[in-house]
Amino acid sequence: MELERIVSKLKDRTPGVLGNEQFLKYAVLLPLIEKNGELHILFEVRSMHLRRQPGEICFPGGKIDMSDRDEQHCALRETSEELGIPEESIENVFPLDYMVSAFGTIIYPFVGTIKNPEKVKPNPSEVGEVFSVPISFFQVSDPEQFKINFQVIPDEGFPFNLIAGGENYNWQTMKMDELFYQYEGKVIWGLTARVLKHFLELIKKE
Repeated sequence: MELERIVSKLKDRTPGVLGNEQFLKYAVLLPLIEKNGELHILFEVRSMHLRRQPGEICFPGGKIDMSDRDEQHCALRETSEELGIPEESIENVFPLDYMVSAFGTIIYPFVGTIKNPEKVKPNPSEVGEVFSVPISFFQVSDPEQFKINFQVIPDEGFPFNLIAGGENYNWQTMKMDELFYQYEGKVIWGLTARVLKHFLELIKKE
């Protein structure tokens, strides 16, 4: 292959996430509401009828469909479907940092304000209940933090003879911080807690 052809293929290229075509992509919305004269964050409790993570606390959101115009449209569509509100009632929508998981997913979080939160009517097939927590609580309450260690277990028949060190190869193991916020008997953890902590750090910056 000639150098000119390589240059022509690469010169206008915009880099992305390697292998992102195979990643599952999701979008979520961190909803802000006014309640009793104070700003709150709205959370969902996933319906016990759901196959994945029933009863867990989360933000509205879901998998990005081919019909979605972009990641933000997915977050608004899913929020509308789950909370029973029109997309037009969600204002001041801004992107947060997206997250690339080692498990083959990309999460696109957004923050937005819900007008007239008293009109929220959760879809019972997806949402067991909703509740809100004042932002002021999180500003004075740090999450509990624990570590998860991931173990490397090669498949049977793994070609150790092809790598330096063979079966004694020094694999790098991964660790992940798991966060837990607790509020009036509710436990917010996992992806939801990571998105929440990121948002709180952003609004805390001078």
